[in-house]
Amino acid sequence: MNYPSLAEQVKQYSLAFFDAPENQHLPYHNLAHTESVVKAAIQIGNHYQLDDHDFFIVLAATWFHDMGYFSGGPAHHEQRGAEQAAGFLKELELDEPTISQVQTCIIATRVPQSPVSLLEQIVCDADLFHLGTDEFQERNKLMRKECETSLNNQFNKEQWRMGTIKLLQSHHYHTEYCKLLLNKKKQENLEKLLQKQASVPEKENAIPMPQKEQVITTEKQKIKKANTDRPDRGIETMFRVASTNHQRLSDMSDNKAHIMISVNSIIISIIIGLVVRRLDASPNIIVPTLILITGSMIAVVFAVLATRPKIPDGVFSKAQVDDKTVNLLFFGNFYRMDFGDYYEGMKKVMADRDFLYGSLTRDIYSQGIVLGRKYKLIRISYTVFMYTLIVSIIAFAAATIFFA
Repeated sequence: MNYPSLAEQVKQYSLAFFDAPENQHLPYHNLAHTESVVKAAIQIGNHYQLDDHDFFIVLAATWFHDMGYFSGGPAHHEQRGAEQAAGFLKELELDEPTISQVQTCIIATRVPQSPVSLLEQIVCDADLFHLGTDEFQERNKLMRKECETSLNNQFNKEQWRMGTIKLLQSHHYHTEYCKLLLNKKKQENLEKLLQKQASVPEKENAIPMPQKEQVITTEKQKIKKANTDRPDRGIETMFRVASTNHQRLSDMSDNKAHIMISVNSIIISIIIGLVVRRLDASPNIIVPTLILITGSMIAVVFAVLATRPKIPDGVFSKAQVDDKTVNLLFFGNFYRMDFGDYYEGMKKVMADRDFLYGSLTRDIYSQGIVLGRKYKLIRISYTVFMYTLIVSIIAFAAATIFFA
Protein backbone atom coordinates (compact mmCIF):
# COMPACT_ATOMS: atom_id res chain seq x y z
CA MET A 1 0.00 0.00 0.00
CA ASN A 2 1.02 3.61 -0.57
CA TYR A 3 1.47 4.56 3.08
CA PRO A 4 2.81 8.11 2.45
CA SER A 5 -0.37 8.86 0.48
CA LEU A 6 -2.52 7.38 3.26
CA ALA A 7 -0.64 9.45 5.84
CA GLU A 8 -1.41 12.58 3.82
CA GLN A 9 -5.12 11.69 3.83
CA VAL A 10 -5.00 11.27 7.61
CA LYS A 11 -3.33 14.68 7.88
CA GLN A 12 -5.96 16.39 5.72
CA TYR A 13 -8.76 14.78 7.72
CA SER A 14 -7.18 15.97 10.98
CA LEU A 15 -6.64 19.51 9.71
CA ALA A 16 -10.28 19.70 8.67
CA PHE A 17 -11.33 18.33 12.06
CA PHE A 18 -9.39 20.92 14.06
CA ASP A 19 -10.42 23.75 11.72
CA ALA A 20 -14.09 23.14 12.52
CA PRO A 21 -15.44 26.01 14.69
CA GLU A 22 -16.73 23.64 17.37
CA ASN A 23 -13.21 22.19 17.82
CA GLN A 24 -11.29 25.40 18.50
CA HIS A 25 -12.17 26.10 22.12
CA LEU A 26 -9.34 24.24 23.89
CA PRO A 27 -6.23 26.36 24.67
CA TYR A 28 -3.88 23.36 24.87
CA HIS A 29 -5.30 20.31 23.09
CA ASN A 30 -5.68 22.00 19.73
CA LEU A 31 -4.16 21.90 16.27
CA ALA A 32 -0.91 23.57 17.41
CA HIS A 33 -0.34 20.89 20.05
CA THR A 34 -1.18 18.07 17.66
CA GLU A 35 1.15 19.44 14.98
CA SER A 36 3.98 19.74 17.52
CA VAL A 37 3.41 16.11 18.57
CA VAL A 38 3.44 14.99 14.92
CA LYS A 39 6.66 16.96 14.34
CA ALA A 40 8.29 15.30 17.35
CA ALA A 41 7.12 11.87 16.19
CA ILE A 42 8.68 12.47 12.77
CA GLN A 43 11.96 13.50 14.43
CA ILE A 44 12.05 10.38 16.61
CA GLY A 45 10.88 8.11 13.78
CA ASN A 46 13.61 9.40 11.47
CA HIS A 47 16.18 8.59 14.14
CA TYR A 48 14.98 4.99 14.30
CA GLN A 49 14.71 4.78 10.48
CA LEU A 50 11.14 3.47 10.47
CA ASP A 51 9.80 2.00 7.26
CA ASP A 52 6.73 3.50 5.55
CA HIS A 53 4.31 1.14 7.30
CA ASP A 54 5.57 1.86 10.83
CA PHE A 55 5.86 5.58 10.06
CA PHE A 56 2.22 5.60 9.00
CA ILE A 57 1.17 3.96 12.27
CA VAL A 58 3.06 6.57 14.30
CA LEU A 59 1.72 9.51 12.27
CA ALA A 60 -1.87 8.28 12.32
CA ALA A 61 -1.71 7.74 16.08
CA THR A 62 -0.30 11.21 16.74
CA TRP A 63 -2.89 12.94 14.54
CA PHE A 64 -5.78 11.16 16.29
CA HIS A 65 -4.44 10.81 19.84
CA ASP A 66 -6.23 13.85 21.34
CA MET A 67 -9.40 14.00 19.22
CA GLY A 68 -11.31 12.28 22.01
CA TYR A 69 -11.17 15.54 24.00
CA PHE A 70 -13.82 16.99 21.70
CA SER A 71 -16.35 14.19 22.18
CA GLY A 72 -16.45 13.80 25.95
CA GLY A 73 -13.71 15.73 27.71
CA PRO A 74 -10.47 14.50 29.29
CA ALA A 75 -11.79 11.26 30.83
CA HIS A 76 -11.05 8.25 28.60
CA HIS A 77 -10.27 10.53 25.66
CA GLU A 78 -7.61 8.09 24.45
CA GLN A 79 -10.18 5.34 23.93
CA ARG A 80 -12.49 7.67 22.03
CA GLY A 81 -9.60 8.91 19.90
CA ALA A 82 -8.65 5.32 19.10
CA GLU A 83 -12.23 4.54 18.06
CA GLN A 84 -12.39 7.63 15.86
CA ALA A 85 -9.10 6.64 14.23
CA ALA A 86 -10.37 3.13 13.57
CA GLY A 87 -13.52 4.47 11.93
CA PHE A 88 -11.60 6.68 9.51
CA LEU A 89 -8.88 4.13 8.76
CA LYS A 90 -11.50 1.53 7.86
CA GLU A 91 -12.78 3.97 5.24
CA LEU A 92 -9.26 3.95 3.79
CA GLU A 93 -9.53 0.13 3.62
CA LEU A 94 -6.55 -0.52 5.85
CA ASP A 95 -6.03 -4.00 7.24
CA GLU A 96 -7.12 -4.78 10.79
CA PRO A 97 -3.60 -5.42 12.21
CA THR A 98 -2.48 -1.94 11.13
CA ILE A 99 -5.61 -0.30 12.56
CA SER A 100 -5.13 -2.21 15.81
CA GLN A 101 -1.52 -0.99 16.07
CA VAL A 102 -2.65 2.61 15.60
CA GLN A 103 -5.24 2.16 18.35
CA THR A 104 -2.78 0.62 20.82
CA CYS A 105 -0.35 3.49 20.19
CA ILE A 106 -3.08 6.01 21.01
CA ILE A 107 -4.24 4.18 24.14
CA ALA A 108 -0.61 3.87 25.31
CA THR A 109 -0.50 7.68 25.77
CA ARG A 110 -2.83 7.40 28.78
CA VAL A 111 -1.00 8.75 31.84
CA PRO A 112 0.78 7.01 33.49
CA GLN A 113 2.17 5.89 30.16
CA SER A 114 3.04 2.23 29.73
CA PRO A 115 4.11 1.63 26.12
CA VAL A 116 5.31 -1.81 25.08
CA SER A 117 6.48 -1.66 21.46
CA LEU A 118 8.90 0.84 19.93
CA LEU A 119 6.07 2.51 18.01
CA GLU A 120 4.07 3.01 21.22
CA GLN A 121 7.18 4.43 22.91
CA ILE A 122 7.70 6.89 20.05
CA VAL A 123 4.09 8.14 20.23
CA CYS A 124 4.23 8.48 24.03
CA ASP A 125 7.51 10.39 23.94
CA ALA A 126 6.23 12.64 21.15
CA ASP A 127 3.10 13.44 23.17
CA LEU A 128 5.14 14.76 26.12
CA PHE A 129 8.16 15.88 24.08
CA HIS A 130 7.73 19.47 25.31
CA LEU A 131 8.53 18.52 28.92
CA GLY A 132 12.20 18.48 27.94
CA THR A 133 12.24 21.63 25.79
CA ASP A 134 12.24 25.41 26.18
CA GLU A 135 8.53 25.43 25.27
CA PHE A 136 7.61 23.70 28.53
CA GLN A 137 6.71 26.83 30.50
CA GLU A 138 4.48 28.25 27.78
CA ARG A 139 2.73 24.92 27.16
CA ASN A 140 2.25 24.44 30.90
CA LYS A 141 0.43 27.78 31.16
CA LEU A 142 -1.90 26.78 28.33
CA MET A 143 -2.61 23.47 30.04
CA ARG A 144 -3.47 25.27 33.28
CA LYS A 145 -5.82 27.60 31.42
CA GLU A 146 -7.55 24.65 29.75
CA CYS A 147 -7.96 22.77 33.04
CA GLU A 148 -9.43 25.82 34.74
CA THR A 149 -11.91 26.25 31.89
CA SER A 150 -12.84 22.58 31.58
CA LEU A 151 -13.14 21.90 35.32
CA ASN A 152 -14.58 25.33 36.15
CA ASN A 153 -12.02 25.60 38.94
CA GLN A 154 -9.28 28.14 39.56
CA PHE A 155 -5.85 26.81 40.57
CA ASN A 156 -3.47 29.09 42.43
CA LYS A 157 0.17 29.06 41.36
CA GLU A 158 1.33 26.86 44.23
CA GLN A 159 -1.34 24.21 43.61
CA TRP A 160 -0.64 24.03 39.91
CA ARG A 161 3.11 24.07 40.45
CA MET A 162 2.92 21.11 42.85
CA GLY A 163 0.85 19.13 40.35
CA THR A 164 3.34 19.90 37.60
CA ILE A 165 6.25 18.89 39.83
CA LYS A 166 4.59 15.54 40.53
CA LEU A 167 4.08 15.01 36.80
CA LEU A 168 7.72 15.74 35.97
CA GLN A 169 8.98 13.58 38.82
CA SER A 170 6.85 10.60 37.82
CA HIS A 171 7.36 10.95 34.08
CA HIS A 172 10.20 9.30 32.17
CA TYR A 173 10.92 9.07 28.47
CA HIS A 174 10.82 5.62 26.94
CA THR A 175 13.02 5.78 23.82
CA GLU A 176 16.77 5.99 24.29
CA TYR A 177 16.81 8.86 21.80
CA CYS A 178 14.52 11.05 23.92
CA LYS A 179 16.28 10.08 27.13
CA LEU A 180 19.55 11.36 25.74
CA LEU A 181 18.04 14.40 24.02
CA LEU A 182 15.48 15.65 26.55
CA ASN A 183 16.25 14.40 30.07
CA LYS A 184 18.73 17.16 30.88
CA LYS A 185 16.36 19.97 29.92
CA LYS A 186 13.43 18.26 31.64
CA GLN A 187 15.50 18.08 34.84
CA GLU A 188 16.29 21.79 34.50
CA ASN A 189 12.58 22.57 34.12
CA LEU A 190 11.85 20.49 37.22
CA GLU A 191 14.57 22.19 39.26
CA LYS A 192 13.20 25.63 38.36
CA LEU A 193 9.79 24.62 39.65
CA LEU A 194 11.27 23.13 42.82
CA GLN A 195 13.20 26.33 43.47
CA LYS A 196 10.08 28.44 43.04
CA GLN A 197 8.08 26.15 45.30
CA ALA A 198 10.80 26.12 47.95
CA SER A 199 10.96 29.92 47.97
CA VAL A 200 7.32 30.28 49.05
CA PRO A 201 7.69 29.09 52.69
CA GLU A 202 11.15 30.65 52.92
CA LYS A 203 9.70 34.09 52.25
CA GLU A 204 6.98 33.58 54.80
CA ASN A 205 9.22 32.11 57.48
CA ALA A 206 12.52 33.86 56.96
CA ILE A 207 14.23 32.77 60.21
CA PRO A 208 17.91 33.79 60.41
CA MET A 209 20.33 30.89 60.47
CA PRO A 210 23.42 30.86 62.69
CA GLN A 211 26.62 31.48 60.78
CA LYS A 212 28.09 28.06 61.63
CA GLU A 213 24.98 26.29 60.35
CA GLN A 214 25.09 28.43 57.21
CA VAL A 215 28.63 27.21 56.51
CA ILE A 216 27.64 23.56 57.11
CA THR A 217 24.56 23.94 54.92
CA THR A 218 26.60 25.57 52.16
CA GLU A 219 29.11 22.72 52.22
CA LYS A 220 26.31 20.15 52.06
CA GLN A 221 24.78 21.98 49.12
CA LYS A 222 28.12 21.99 47.31
CA ILE A 223 28.53 18.24 47.86
CA LYS A 224 24.96 17.60 46.74
CA LYS A 225 25.45 19.76 43.65
CA ALA A 226 28.70 17.96 42.81
CA ASN A 227 26.92 14.61 43.02
CA THR A 228 24.01 15.91 40.97
CA ASP A 229 26.32 17.28 38.29
CA ARG A 230 27.90 13.86 37.73
CA PRO A 231 26.69 12.88 34.28
CA ASP A 232 26.65 9.14 35.04
CA ARG A 233 23.16 8.54 33.73
CA GLY A 234 23.73 10.70 30.67
CA ILE A 235 27.01 8.93 29.90
CA GLU A 236 25.42 5.51 30.27
CA THR A 237 22.56 6.56 28.02
CA MET A 238 25.04 7.87 25.47
CA PHE A 239 26.93 4.57 25.40
CA ARG A 240 23.68 2.61 25.22
CA VAL A 241 22.35 4.69 22.32
CA ALA A 242 25.67 4.52 20.46
CA SER A 243 25.92 0.75 20.92
CA THR A 244 22.31 0.25 19.83
CA ASN A 245 22.81 2.41 16.74
CA HIS A 246 25.99 0.55 15.82
CA GLN A 247 24.24 -2.79 16.22
CA ARG A 248 21.36 -1.60 14.05
CA LEU A 249 23.77 -0.34 11.38
CA SER A 250 25.66 -3.64 11.53
CA ASP A 251 22.43 -5.57 10.99
CA MET A 252 21.57 -3.31 8.06
CA SER A 253 24.98 -3.88 6.47
CA ASP A 254 24.61 -7.65 6.87
CA ASN A 255 21.19 -7.49 5.22
CA LYS A 256 22.58 -5.45 2.34
CA ALA A 257 25.40 -7.95 1.87
CA HIS A 258 22.92 -10.84 2.01
CA ILE A 259 20.82 -9.21 -0.71
CA MET A 260 23.86 -8.72 -2.91
CA ILE A 261 25.05 -12.32 -2.43
CA SER A 262 21.59 -13.75 -3.12
CA VAL A 263 20.90 -11.66 -6.23
CA ASN A 264 24.27 -12.30 -7.83
CA SER A 265 24.18 -16.00 -6.97
CA ILE A 266 20.85 -16.27 -8.78
CA ILE A 267 22.25 -14.39 -11.79
CA ILE A 268 25.32 -16.63 -11.96
CA SER A 269 23.19 -19.77 -11.62
CA ILE A 270 20.88 -18.69 -14.43
CA ILE A 271 23.79 -17.81 -16.71
CA ILE A 272 25.58 -21.11 -16.08
CA GLY A 273 22.40 -23.15 -16.38
CA LEU A 274 20.80 -21.50 -19.40
CA VAL A 275 23.11 -19.15 -21.27
CA VAL A 276 26.45 -21.00 -21.30
CA ARG A 277 25.05 -24.01 -23.15
CA ARG A 278 23.86 -21.70 -25.94
CA LEU A 279 27.16 -19.90 -26.48
CA ASP A 280 28.14 -22.25 -29.34
CA ALA A 281 25.02 -21.28 -31.22
CA SER A 282 25.28 -17.59 -30.29
CA PRO A 283 28.95 -16.61 -30.08
CA ASN A 284 28.01 -12.93 -30.21
CA ILE A 285 26.86 -13.01 -26.56
CA ILE A 286 30.08 -14.50 -25.19
CA VAL A 287 31.57 -11.11 -24.25
CA PRO A 288 28.39 -9.75 -22.57
CA THR A 289 28.03 -13.03 -20.68
CA LEU A 290 31.63 -12.87 -19.44
CA ILE A 291 31.11 -9.25 -18.36
CA LEU A 292 28.00 -10.16 -16.37
CA ILE A 293 29.56 -13.25 -14.75
CA THR A 294 32.79 -11.43 -13.86
CA GLY A 295 30.99 -8.42 -12.39
CA SER A 296 28.62 -10.62 -10.39
CA MET A 297 31.53 -12.65 -9.00
CA ILE A 298 33.39 -9.49 -7.95
CA ALA A 299 30.25 -8.10 -6.30
CA VAL A 300 29.75 -11.37 -4.40
CA VAL A 301 33.38 -11.43 -3.27
CA PHE A 302 33.18 -7.92 -1.79
CA ALA A 303 29.83 -8.71 -0.13
CA VAL A 304 31.32 -11.85 1.43
CA LEU A 305 34.38 -9.90 2.61
CA ALA A 306 32.04 -7.39 4.27
CA THR A 307 30.41 -10.12 6.37
CA ARG A 308 33.51 -12.27 6.86
CA PRO A 309 34.39 -12.07 10.57
CA LYS A 310 37.86 -11.15 11.76
CA ILE A 311 38.59 -12.53 15.22
CA PRO A 312 41.63 -11.53 17.36
CA ASP A 313 43.79 -13.98 19.29
CA GLY A 314 41.41 -14.05 22.26
CA VAL A 315 44.18 -13.60 24.84
CA PHE A 316 45.08 -10.64 27.06
CA SER A 317 47.90 -10.16 29.53
CA LYS A 318 47.92 -8.93 33.13
CA ALA A 319 50.02 -5.98 32.00
CA GLN A 320 47.26 -4.91 29.61
CA VAL A 321 44.75 -5.01 32.47
CA ASP A 322 47.06 -3.02 34.75
CA ASP A 323 47.67 -0.46 31.99
CA LYS A 324 43.92 -0.33 31.21
CA THR A 325 44.56 -0.89 27.51
CA VAL A 326 42.43 -4.01 26.95
CA ASN A 327 38.71 -4.07 26.17
CA LEU A 328 37.22 -6.95 28.16
CA LEU A 329 33.73 -6.21 26.84
CA PHE A 330 34.59 -7.71 23.43
CA PHE A 331 34.65 -11.51 23.28
CA GLY A 332 37.51 -11.48 20.78
CA ASN A 333 39.88 -10.34 23.50
CA PHE A 334 39.18 -13.12 26.02
CA TYR A 335 37.56 -16.20 24.43
CA ARG A 336 40.76 -18.25 24.90
CA MET A 337 41.39 -17.12 28.48
CA ASP A 338 40.59 -19.02 31.68
CA PHE A 339 37.51 -17.82 33.53
CA GLY A 340 39.56 -16.96 36.62
CA ASP A 341 41.81 -14.57 34.70
CA TYR A 342 38.83 -12.99 32.97
CA TYR A 343 36.95 -12.65 36.27
CA GLU A 344 39.88 -10.89 37.94
CA GLY A 345 40.18 -8.54 34.98
CA MET A 346 36.46 -7.71 35.02
CA LYS A 347 36.59 -6.97 38.75
CA LYS A 348 39.24 -4.35 38.06
CA VAL A 349 37.12 -2.90 35.27
CA MET A 350 34.04 -2.63 37.49
CA ALA A 351 36.04 -1.14 40.37
CA ASP A 352 37.64 1.59 38.27
CA ARG A 353 35.36 4.23 36.71
CA ASP A 354 37.98 5.37 34.20
CA PHE A 355 38.77 1.79 33.20
CA LEU A 356 35.06 1.03 32.74
CA TYR A 357 34.29 4.07 30.62
CA GLY A 358 37.56 3.59 28.76
CA SER A 359 36.53 0.04 27.88
CA LEU A 360 33.12 1.24 26.71
CA THR A 361 34.78 3.93 24.62
CA ARG A 362 37.15 1.39 23.02
CA ASP A 363 34.20 -0.91 22.35
CA ILE A 364 32.24 1.84 20.58
CA TYR A 365 35.35 2.86 18.63
CA SER A 366 36.06 -0.72 17.58
CA GLN A 367 32.47 -1.14 16.43
CA GLY A 368 32.82 2.03 14.38
CA ILE A 369 36.00 0.77 12.71
CA VAL A 370 34.31 -2.52 11.80
CA LEU A 371 31.24 -0.69 10.50
CA GLY A 372 33.40 1.60 8.39
CA ARG A 373 35.12 -1.40 6.80
CA LYS A 374 31.79 -3.18 6.22
CA TYR A 375 30.09 -0.24 4.56
CA LYS A 376 33.14 0.51 2.42
CA LEU A 377 33.18 -3.05 1.05
CA ILE A 378 29.40 -3.11 0.58
CA ARG A 379 29.56 0.19 -1.30
CA ILE A 380 32.18 -1.30 -3.63
CA SER A 381 30.00 -4.39 -4.09
CA TYR A 382 26.90 -2.36 -4.98
CA THR A 383 28.90 -0.05 -7.24
CA VAL A 384 30.42 -2.98 -9.14
CA PHE A 385 26.99 -4.60 -9.46
CA MET A 386 25.40 -1.39 -10.72
CA TYR A 387 28.00 -0.71 -13.41
CA THR A 388 28.16 -4.40 -14.36
CA LEU A 389 24.42 -4.41 -14.91
CA ILE A 390 24.55 -1.26 -17.04
CA VAL A 391 27.53 -2.37 -19.14
CA SER A 392 26.27 -5.93 -19.63
CA ILE A 393 22.81 -4.76 -20.74
CA ILE A 394 24.40 -2.38 -23.24
CA ALA A 395 26.73 -5.17 -24.39
CA PHE A 396 23.85 -7.64 -24.81
CA ALA A 397 21.87 -5.04 -26.76
CA ALA A 398 24.84 -4.27 -29.01
CA ALA A 399 25.58 -7.96 -29.55
CA THR A 400 21.97 -8.62 -30.48
CA ILE A 401 21.62 -5.63 -32.81
CA PHE A 402 25.01 -5.45 -34.51
CA PHE A 403 26.48 -8.97 -34.25
CA ALA A 404 23.46 -11.27 -34.46
